[in-house]
Amino acid sequence: MVRIFLLIAAIFGSLSVAGGAFASHALREKLTDRAIEIFETGARYQMYHALALLAVALLLSRTEVAQALLTTAGFAFIAGVVIFSGSLYALSLSGIKWLGAITPLGGVAFLIGWGCLAIAALSYK
Repeated sequence: MVRIFLLIAAIFGSLSVAGGAFASHALREKLTDRAIEIFETGARYQMYHALALLAVALLLSRTEVAQALLTTAGFAFIAGVVIFSGSLYALSLSGIKWLGAITPLGGVAFLIGWGCLAIAALSYK
């Protein structure tokens, strides 16, 4: 899992940087200010959780404690990025309002990931 989480964290991080730059330059003339703000929120949360996934991978590589919780946290962060950030990207680019209703599901995935990470922290001595 360590290799997979490291790879996905690197991909998410790089796509977040590229997406932020794309929004600032290429989309600035094509989208409303609100749509740009929504897109940038997706990119920001993607970066936060790329870093969180990186931390999970590093913890998994260094300890035998709470492996299941850490793995669950990693998958929750991945799901959160795909659902939360993905729905915000789609909403900002398409203008389809109902996509905003999907976003909170990604937020719940983020919360599950952070919760698992917190519980795993309690396992350390």
